[in-house]
Amino acid sequence: MTATYLDRILAAKRAAAADDRRRLDDLVAASRALPATRNFAGALAVGDRLAVIAEVKRRSPSKGDLAADLDPATLAGDYATGGAAAISVLTDSAFFGGSPDDLVAARSAVELPVLRKDFTVGERDVCDARLMGADAVLLIAAALDDAELRACAAVADEIGIDALVEVHDEAELERALAVGARLVGVNQRDLVTFAVDTDRAVRVAAAIPDGVVGVAESGIGGADDARRLADAGYHAVLVGESLVRSPDPAAAVGALAVPRGEGVDRRGRR
Repeated sequence: MTATYLDRILAAKRAAAADDRRRLDDLVAASRALPATRNFAGALAVGDRLAVIAEVKRRSPSKGDLAADLDPATLAGDYATGGAAAISVLTDSAFFGGSPDDLVAARSAVELPVLRKDFTVGERDVCDARLMGADAVLLIAAALDDAELRACAAVADEIGIDALVEVHDEAELERALAVGARLVGVNQRDLVTFAVDTDRAVRVAAAIPDGVVGVAESGIGGADDARRLADAGYHAVLVGESLVRSPDPAAAVGALAVPRGEGVDRRGRR
């Protein structure tokens, strides 16, 4: 059987994790000694417009280079000017062309909270996100078994970093909720084929309980897509490719910040 994108990425991440001899207790202690993070989840849940998490993304495994020579500080500044609520930064080098340096540069340029976007496979990765300056860490349900997901979520809570738990369907959503997730992303991109299903987020939205901040991810190209997701009940969208390819990233962010839609719940009822 041919290895998928996800197989290859996770194999590389797990091999690196297996070679990591650092003591988790030391990493937790170092993380807890840092100043408080910026409130990532809180930044998405305020206001009457759809919050935009604007992504710094150099390349994609399926599409190749998107903006290989981008300047993360300049791009983050443009995003902030356009009204982004938060920034996401790809820190994986081998598959996405990013680095922790990109995150440091982007976060230093703005006052917005920043998500470390990477394939977290263990508790040390959660601490590394905190130690490099991230305000939130991505936990992908499809990449973690129940014990790993629970352990990573617990460490995130312990060290004071928000965890965005990414799911693809209702079964993964149940797993996220079982570990106490308060911030859930629904990725419309299949991580096996990397194909996008633009109906996925709307379908899953109905199962996200009140009190959980919902984020729609992938396949969001403009205001029409954003409006549909806002009407489905999402608090925020996470957008990368269409923003980094835009000749005017600030305006592109502004176009996505559509009204949330007064009185619309996740089942589309008014």
